[in-house]
Amino acid sequence: MVAGRDHYRLRQGGRIAGVGLGLGPAPALACALPPSIVMTLPTGRYMLGAALAVALTGVLAAVARRLPEMRAITVGHRPVLVPECVASGIGFLLALVLVAVGVLGPRDPMHNLLTLVFWTVVWVALPLASMVCGNLWRGLNPWTGPVRAVRLLIGWQGHIGLARLGELPAVLGLMAFSWFQIVSLSPDDPLVLAMAISAYWLVIFVLAVAEGEEWLDKGEFLTVYVGYLSRIAPVWAESDGARLRIMAGWPGTQVLGMAPLGASQVAFVTLALAALTFDGLRETFWWLALIGENPLEFSGRSAVMVENTMGLAAAWGLTVISILGALALGRRISGASMPTGPVMLSFLAIAAGYHGAHYLLTLLTAGQYTLAALNDPLFQGDALLGLPPFYVSMGFLTDRGMMTAIWNVQFVAILGAHVLAVVLALQLSEQRARGLAHLPLTVLMVGYTILGLWLLASPTGA
Repeated sequence: MVAGRDHYRLRQGGRIAGVGLGLGPAPALACALPPSIVMTLPTGRYMLGAALAVALTGVLAAVARRLPEMRAITVGHRPVLVPECVASGIGFLLALVLVAVGVLGPRDPMHNLLTLVFWTVVWVALPLASMVCGNLWRGLNPWTGPVRAVRLLIGWQGHIGLARLGELPAVLGLMAFSWFQIVSLSPDDPLVLAMAISAYWLVIFVLAVAEGEEWLDKGEFLTVYVGYLSRIAPVWAESDGARLRIMAGWPGTQVLGMAPLGASQVAFVTLALAALTFDGLRETFWWLALIGENPLEFSGRSAVMVENTMGLAAAWGLTVISILGALALGRRISGASMPTGPVMLSFLAIAAGYHGAHYLLTLLTAGQYTLAALNDPLFQGDALLGLPPFYVSMGFLTDRGMMTAIWNVQFVAILGAHVLAVVLALQLSEQRARGLAHLPLTVLMVGYTILGLWLLASPTGA
């Protein structure tokens, strides 16, 4: 998605061979920055500090008799300005225009609005904004309006039983999307992306017409994904159709009010975590060496499709085993009841933190191309956004101060997500289940914190 992700250079040429042979993070000076960065930071100390912070949070929260109170407060009301079905209809029309641009526009991904808007705005910026302001996708999704209109026109208000499947359709959708993004040959090709989006929209549209628009909240992966991430937001809105109630609370407050996750929901959350993890892992020297690729002479995506497909599936399996194993071990050593469903809700914080940290550089780099394309979509000198002509610049990637600040933001996102997850896990479990029951889970979160920071810090060769 970002041109800079194709190459990685280290400042000292002699270190390239050492990193390639070591195939692992350096104990003190691992590369802390994304591809195309030519400087190093002492990430070992960051990782150690993050691990200690998460561990200390788990210990203190487990032994404390009272945890911080997390409750929502109402901060205001306002009328609904645009009905949900109208907003969705607008979203559908915008999607239609973007797909047309993908088919008829330039094949250069960095100069085609479909590729830029989908991968930068829809997949990166919209979830990030939803983590702050609540679920922004609900009113913009391109299905609700058309589905409601068609069901009224054909006089069908029934159901076909898809609700019995829970979130299994969303799991299948997320798996297909993750494979398309991480493994497939050309997810950035505008024509390929347009065809994939069109096919997916049509499938979901037909199923939603048959089952009802409310099914989207369980069956459509992007709706489920953004809905989960938005539960971390400190500010959100609740609608009764005519008015919006503006709510505020500590990040994660909404999570405490959710019902325990069922089996298909646990599968969805673990897959989301695994996909983010493997997306970072697949370009590291360690993974490329493991599958027999020279990190400095990458053969291309077509050469590693089988390996990456297996790696994605293995990452999901290991994520499920690690989390469920930690919960089972906690129950065994403590004798306390600690149901999986409630505690799994705490991992929504980790998914949110990983999404923000993982895609921050994409937002800062590809985001410039997106802004330029939105300002001048036909590249004829227009200024639809009122912005003067500007050139996309990657100069900040070589500025140590700027990159240190970016790394610190990523560090805070990962650390904050795990600390919040520990607090939520303890809030969601019974009082008698705190203490030893959460020790394995805390250890897992410490390890997960180190892994997340290592993935951000590791040099990449693909």
